[in-house]
Amino acid sequence: MTVTNNPKGTLLYCSHGGGPLPILGEKTHGAMVKFMKEFPATINKPEAILVISAHWEEQTATLLGAPKHDLLYDYYGFPEEAYTITYPAPGAPELVAKIQQLLSQHNIDNQTNHERGFDHGLFIPLKLAYPAADIPCTQLALLNSLDPAAHLAVGAALTELMKENILVIGSGFSFHNMSAFSGNGPNPPDEANDSFQDWLITTCTDERLSQTEQEQRLTQWEQAPGARYCHPREEHLLPLHVCAGMAGKDTVAKVIFDDYILGKRSVALQW
Repeated sequence: MTVTNNPKGTLLYCSHGGGPLPILGEKTHGAMVKFMKEFPATINKPEAILVISAHWEEQTATLLGAPKHDLLYDYYGFPEEAYTITYPAPGAPELVAKIQQLLSQHNIDNQTNHERGFDHGLFIPLKLAYPAADIPCTQLALLNSLDPAAHLAVGAALTELMKENILVIGSGFSFHNMSAFSGNGPNPPDEANDSFQDWLITTCTDERLSQTEQEQRLTQWEQAPGARYCHPREEHLLPLHVCAGMAGKDTVAKVIFDDYILGKRSVALQW
């Protein structure tokens, strides 16, 4: 992979895997681990990182605002080592202030939380990508309404951030049906999974789609083939909506990962 010498921001929608399994070396996460470790070499080192995690929902747009945050081990049933993972990245109060200003300018209610820790939607992928933990980080919560249009609007309000050297990660999973995951044997054929991944790729990468058409498709994502099979609940998809909203009308995504995690096809997109 080659470095894109672009001082502007980068948007990435990707999978953070199954709980701590990527860090624990679970075999079906091998492709994801390799991807996350290699990704930083393709962009300039960001000055700050904003993560929209599938594992945090609030009534209003909420940011982690403290200078330092502990880790929130928001998973259960794993070996003891899963609860001793560290990622001592500093918080990003200056970035938080900019985000709050932009949200307020667009009449989007917002607040900060100084007590919550970084959840695994942040510390698992970033421990792979930036193990030195030396880049200031913050998280933005999803809205618990799970309204796709509202998440596009949150992203659109933050488009100005892309003029800065910031990495924004929509940390979710393009397939997230817990009952359908499998870590056993070869990856079985799954037409519904493939259909939805292909629809998602077309929606985000097809230059022939106008911004209005793309927004309509994302707002009405439930109409896509295999939609509710891949996402019985949409919290792992909506970080993509925030990223797509931030990308704006002049930027289309490109597919930078299309492989299998836990036996299911999953994609990562970069704007």
